[in-house]
Amino acid sequence: MVPHLITALNGPINELEQRILDTTPAIERWFRLEWMEHTPPIYSSVDIRNAGFKLAPVDTNLFPDGWNHLTAQMTPLAVQAAMAAIEKICPEARNLLVVPGQFTNNEAYLASLLQLRHIFEQAGLNVRFGSLSADIKTPTPVRLPGGESLVLEPLIRSERRLGLKDFDPCTILLNNDLSAGIPGILEDLHEQHLLPPVHAGWTVRRKSNHFKAYEEISKRFGKLLGIDPWLINPLFSQCDDVDLAQGRGMECLTSHVDALLSRIKRKYKEYGINEKPFVMVKPDNGTDGAHVLTVHDIKDLDALGRQAKSRSGAASPDGLGASSVIIQEGVLTQERIDGAVAEPVVYLMDRYVVGGFYRFHAERAADENLNAPGASFEPLAFSDTGRLPQNGEKPGSSSPNRFYMYGVVARLAMLAASYELEATDPDAEVYD
Repeated sequence: MVPHLITALNGPINELEQRILDTTPAIERWFRLEWMEHTPPIYSSVDIRNAGFKLAPVDTNLFPDGWNHLTAQMTPLAVQAAMAAIEKICPEARNLLVVPGQFTNNEAYLASLLQLRHIFEQAGLNVRFGSLSADIKTPTPVRLPGGESLVLEPLIRSERRLGLKDFDPCTILLNNDLSAGIPGILEDLHEQHLLPPVHAGWTVRRKSNHFKAYEEISKRFGKLLGIDPWLINPLFSQCDDVDLAQGRGMECLTSHVDALLSRIKRKYKEYGINEKPFVMVKPDNGTDGAHVLTVHDIKDLDALGRQAKSRSGAASPDGLGASSVIIQEGVLTQERIDGAVAEPVVYLMDRYVVGGFYRFHAERAADENLNAPGASFEPLAFSDTGRLPQNGEKPGSSSPNRFYMYGVVARLAMLAASYELEATDPDAEVYD
């Protein structure tokens, strides 16, 4: 079943849906050829916004949690995708070491780890968890309210390999975004596969690099479909060293916000859209949803600056301390669950869509970030994987077709992540 979902089911989104359905064979061939040349991340999740006139990814996470929100119907495809990934990486693999994040006191995160273990065990692997925490010195059982449990174990590093006591894995799955830096214990592993690679972590990764790659892909994909790539691409720009509390970087921020709002206004005028343009100002690294600001006018920046200065003694004054920021076109969400604004989150493993859910927030507006405390999740949002469109259905009337369209956009974002990782790989061979 699909939850009660009210969404914008007319206008350009229906035209885009019809174009995607009509072009499905060419789209799938296009993806197939891309994956012959590029390697997909082992897993990812993509936040998508449907404005009714535009459908675009706004964030791509390469260390996704939230696997516990997928439906049981999704599990078989996730298992098959995990099998496909492991067969390409290490066909003889018996053991998989999962290195979790630092949220092991969070029940929802633990439930996500359990689901990951369930998926990879059904794919034929022995799965154990090795913690980066210095507090884990012996195997430590952690129980969930439902009665299930997992064991966190201390990592053991040899000269060239990483493992656990009596456990030597072929592949190491990182579920830690490395926001705190790259631990030395993960470096110089020459005989094991570390996935995603350490340069996918936020010590190296930047959202602006990702959306630069996505912009390139959206132009090529738009040419394939014969559409304006803006319909699937959020415009963006970037500023370095912005500190609202100190007033540093404000000239760059103000000029880029003003220029981006002007570009969006021109697009709105072109398409006859009667909405107020806005941008989202975010740290250029990190996907936890923290410190995201909505800006409708450059005058908003003055108010935000004053707020930051007044709170400059706090631990995180409005979040934008000295850092690089991405200024991203704001994409409204017209989707609702029980009156609350909602956005689809699509999950991928290897090159496959394996499911998704809706994130919704009763206390947030359609122009605000929903990845925030108080968000809820609807695990039944996708009645199937979104991989099987239904031919002949009128656009806007078929949930599988709408979800298939979401899956196409999510795969474009995953492909952009592949481009991004190739471009930032410190070990990549460079040819003149």
